[in-house]
Amino acid sequence: MKWYALFVETGKEDIVRSAIQQQFDSSIVMPIVPKRRLREKRDGVFYEINRILFPGYVFIKAKMSIDTYYGLKKIPRCYKLLNKYKFDEQPTGKNEETNSSSTSLFSQIDEEEMTLITQLMDHDEIINYSVLYVENARSQVRSGPLKGREGMIKKIDKRKKRARIVLELMGKSIEVDVGVEVLSPPEVH
Repeated sequence: MKWYALFVETGKEDIVRSAIQQQFDSSIVMPIVPKRRLREKRDGVFYEINRILFPGYVFIKAKMSIDTYYGLKKIPRCYKLLNKYKFDEQPTGKNEETNSSSTSLFSQIDEEEMTLITQLMDHDEIINYSVLYVENARSQVRSGPLKGREGMIKKIDKRKKRARIVLELMGKSIEVDVGVEVLSPPEVH
């Protein structure tokens, strides 16, 4: 099974995921909608919310075939399966990959990129808070999904309780904010 991305109506990602789960067996198509837990401040009070990590996208791990593709096209609010070609660009037939099967036209997401995203998520597809402390402009993660991945952290906003991390997806670097709990550095005696 390979990873693919579906472009869907923004705000309807969970509805599309549910429709896919109803229409397909999980051994054929397994959809996920990665989310992140954040704190937002409204009227001076912090609230916990879950935001979609990549709005407008549902990721699927699928055994792609023509039947699977047309089954996905029938799902409401699902616009398209991301593919490798622009509308004005046609496969030339010279590329071995395009001749191998019709399913190779769709952009597969690198397994390593999706493995990192799935490792950051818990069983509810949510990236939870990481506990860290910052000392001398260096951060050290004590617990949570970012533990051992300090190199991903680009910026920390203590006031908003967020860390900006860099994820690689389909050959592009994408910066996203995730929730963190910032502790005071430990005292040295």
